[in-house]
Amino acid sequence: MTTLPDEAAPTPDPSPYDAVLLVSFGGPEAPEDVVPFLENVTRGRNIPRERLEEVGEHYFQFGGRSPINDQNRAFLDLLRADLAGAGVDLPVYWGNRNWDPYLTDTLRQMTADGVTRAACFVTSAYSSYSGCRQYRENLAAARDAVPAEVGTAPKLDRFRVYFDHPGFLEPNVDAVLAALAQLPEDVRDDARLVFVTHSIPTSMNDASGPPALGGGAYVAQHTSVMHAIVAEVAQQTGRTHGADLVYCSRSGPPQVPWLEPDVNDHLAALKEAGASAVVIAPIGFVSDHMEVVYDLDTEALETARGLGLPAVRAGTAGTDARFVATVRDLLLERAAVERGDDVARASTGGLGPAWDRCAVDCCANARQALPVAGGIEEA
Repeated sequence: MTTLPDEAAPTPDPSPYDAVLLVSFGGPEAPEDVVPFLENVTRGRNIPRERLEEVGEHYFQFGGRSPINDQNRAFLDLLRADLAGAGVDLPVYWGNRNWDPYLTDTLRQMTADGVTRAACFVTSAYSSYSGCRQYRENLAAARDAVPAEVGTAPKLDRFRVYFDHPGFLEPNVDAVLAALAQLPEDVRDDARLVFVTHSIPTSMNDASGPPALGGGAYVAQHTSVMHAIVAEVAQQTGRTHGADLVYCSRSGPPQVPWLEPDVNDHLAALKEAGASAVVIAPIGFVSDHMEVVYDLDTEALETARGLGLPAVRAGTAGTDARFVATVRDLLLERAAVERGDDVARASTGGLGPAWDRCAVDCCANARQALPVAGGIEEA
């Protein structure tokens, strides 16, 4: 009998894309960067400099350097290696909203390099104005700022929000399991899982997602992730832990309603209710940037210690290989969609995979209507 060789796996096809763009928030890299960075973040809000200096103390406690840029550099290196290892031959660029490398500079370089259409991966997994639409506004502004003499700026498509992608969820499940294992054995089984994300104004949550779906996508997506993780932890441990979705990093004026409860207030309430221990799981963040290392590792864990409540902070997806590979999967998925091919979309939880192109009023800007990239207007 003649044995035929296995048929070679098809080469992944990223067309019509000729580049990938990592889009992130940015952060200061030295003490002298802190206030200028915060001025970028809050531009147009008339926040006094003394208030910015007060907020900047969070960064000065860590040498005036945010961890986010180094985390993005590490992620970029791994992403480039992942794409190359899978046979996807595309350049990968990086641009930030609020600090170097700025999106405007990156789009100018991409244009000069001859990029015509780029797929954009945003380091925010959920739907909201600040986590999605604002980035699309930034992309449109950066694209429109490319001088004509440099060339025609590339078309920009943003990947769907990926809160439900297994490559994001599975590292978070493993992080919760690892955190549970660090708790004392006598309190581990009864530990409460406290899932944390960035607070936003309640009006922003109400407007999140396509209006046709009724809004509230930000909370709904986090709740879906919470339930999926609790179910998988129960599957692996035989124990269904109580769980709550809570918030950190509130920054608005006190008269404006924001999502609650605050993580610190919630820890106090859990202690009063007789909780034996907690795992703090930052599912709203893709890496250990400032909100995690200050609001959780510094403030929330200090609160737990003061309450005598055993607590462990779970890790983020960060540079987990599964999360890195999520970008490749989303790239090939979206490329197939744009070519009109059939495609299976990886999704965990009850909501199903999100939309590719945002509706006109998706995650609406409450202040003013600005041009956006990657919406149905550009289909």
